Amino acid sequence: MIVVDSSVWIDYFTGKGTPEAEKLDSLLGEEPVATGDLVLAEVLQGFRTDKDFRKARELLMSLNVVNMLDTTIALKSAANFRTLRKKGITVRKTIDTIIATYCIENKLPLLHSDKDFQPFHKHLKLKNALPGT
Repeated sequence: MIVVDSSVWIDYFTGKGTPEAEKLDSLLGEEPVATGDLVLAEVLQGFRTDKDFRKARELLMSLNVVNMLDTTIALKSAANFRTLRKKGITVRKTIDTIIATYCIENKLPLLHSDKDFQPFHKHLKLKNALPGT
């Protein structure tokens, strides 16, 4: 199973032909794809029309939607944030720390197009669903 971040879903729904959005398109219907409850909220809040919102919600809800945050992940996320900060790296968004930590703890690759995940790959063994990016 591959977890898909909001950065890729946004590109996918807006028709951007990024390598990550193209990878997502090739995965849908072929391999198990998951999205997190936090990602679901991030993506769906951005739709301007009810029609687009409903279509996106239908697609996203047809996938594995995982609950990403509980006490264990919250504590591990704080520890991961602190580990990176000690290396001089400040993660800009708490939600990215939670998503990365969820994937690390569950040994799931993350498909993303957000450079904020790079320190998690480099220092905390986050698996990249699109190696080389």
